[in-house]
Amino acid sequence: MEYKYVPIPDRGRLRWPDGKRLAIIITINLETWDLIKDTDRPYYAGGPSVLPDLLPGNVPDFPNYMWREYGQRVGIWRLFDVFDGLNVKPECTVNAQTCLRRAPMVKGALERGFKLIPHNFEQGELLTNYFDDPEKEESVIKKTLEIFRQTTNQIPDGWLSSSLRGTMNTAEILVRHGLKFYCDAMNDDQPYLIDTKSGPIVSIPYSNEINDFTLLTRRGHTTDEFRDILLEELSVLYDESKSSARLMNIGLHPHVTGRAYRIRAIREFLTEALKLDGIWWASRSEISESYLSQHLNHIQHQA
Repeated sequence: MEYKYVPIPDRGRLRWPDGKRLAIIITINLETWDLIKDTDRPYYAGGPSVLPDLLPGNVPDFPNYMWREYGQRVGIWRLFDVFDGLNVKPECTVNAQTCLRRAPMVKGALERGFKLIPHNFEQGELLTNYFDDPEKEESVIKKTLEIFRQTTNQIPDGWLSSSLRGTMNTAEILVRHGLKFYCDAMNDDQPYLIDTKSGPIVSIPYSNEINDFTLLTRRGHTTDEFRDILLEELSVLYDESKSSARLMNIGLHPHVTGRAYRIRAIREFLTEALKLDGIWWASRSEISESYLSQHLNHIQHQA
């Protein structure tokens, strides 16, 4: 995979449809982990550990696992209520195992008309485990896409790797399987093209910075601080979008923002964002389509 280094002042003007300025993408991650793995090595049974003492993968780590499972049992429904109340449709990334083991979460998203994005087979199996085995990596991706199609009746057109851990082969594998956008490259406020031997794919950056796990769990910000960070990001990007369109991606996890004492932050952020003119509550599919229609005048014209 290759992509051009073109600083944002050197690009052509990016425009969203109907004169929109700032595309806001809310991403709720519907993730599922194995409770145990067949290994003596430390395993984050619930993703990155909330408790410091890591256990071997073949020993159940109930505190970490059940910390995450709260989001599947309670938190996601609290988030659904907020988005229903404000008539905003987020996107959801889904592991294949979420579709199989936690189907009510996926059904709830589908019933609300949310766009779903494949997010690896199981959250604890990283593509980077197969950095030197592209055939095995492709088999994981292929299996994920097959289950996604069977269980959601949606055609997959993009991808976010679990824990954001793709490889140098991931983008090309996605292109070969007909996908149009890739979210692992988190280095921009605009889309751009990634070139592979099999053709280009649109990078629509996710964010590990504007992300509830980073801000609330890793950095320990309060609910008010989380809301204020979102509003500050919104304010700056909205102002910058006067000259060229921008993206704002917000990553949410049901066990983090879905807690009762944190849910207010996303409700208050959305309430303020809804007051602004020129906001595009777009899906990544729509962004990808728009970008492909104008990329030659954005970055590729620099060739």
